[in-house]
Amino acid sequence: MIQVRRSEDRGHEDHGWLDARHTFSFARYYDPEHMGFRALRVINEDVVRPGRGFAMHPHDNMEIITYLLSGTLRHKDSLGHQADLVPGRVQRISAGTGLLHSESNPSTTEPVHLLQIWIEPNVRDVRPDYAEVGLDEASYHERLGVVASGKPGDGPIVINADARLLAGRFRAGSGDTLRLGKGRHGWVQVVRGEVVIEDKTLKAGDGAAISGIESVGLLATSDAEVLAFDLA
Repeated sequence: MIQVRRSEDRGHEDHGWLDARHTFSFARYYDPEHMGFRALRVINEDVVRPGRGFAMHPHDNMEIITYLLSGTLRHKDSLGHQADLVPGRVQRISAGTGLLHSESNPSTTEPVHLLQIWIEPNVRDVRPDYAEVGLDEASYHERLGVVASGKPGDGPIVINADARLLAGRFRAGSGDTLRLGKGRHGWVQVVRGEVVIEDKTLKAGDGAAISGIESVGLLATSDAEVLAFDLA
């Protein structure tokens, strides 16, 4: 079964400095029918205006992944990390027992466009940890390559969850297969462009929940970028 979540049906909040679209319930946006999918709790698409951002705030017991689409995002945290994230690099925070962090746009002229993803951990109260990696472009060219996984060695980022995050960048006419396996579930989020999953067409901002299917084909009908989740 494939259930599509259309971009225009997502929650939307415009705070002036932040334009945010929520695939699942988040902050002031509440929809009891869209509280998350399996361990996938949050997919927020945020555009932050120049010179603005999220002030220092706490998190605990959540795996938080930031996937940058354009611009620069400046990170600071209570563990002492400070970094400027740019497209092609992915950030992971394992909040564990708790930490503070801020994310801001250091540019005075350009907005920053990002996806923030929360995955519920399968182990609680671990020591907080931070990681940032650059993605090897070839690993995600016209194929779904692993970005993050609960299995060490499976991808460049390790998370404390029974889940995998994959990414792919496709030219029109190319595609790949999302292989989930028996009893697994999937979520596909289209970042850019247009793709077809089975008989369903998804455009930028659309997502699709996949259950009861061990593998599903994906075909780009335009140049496209896709994130896919393999979930217990």
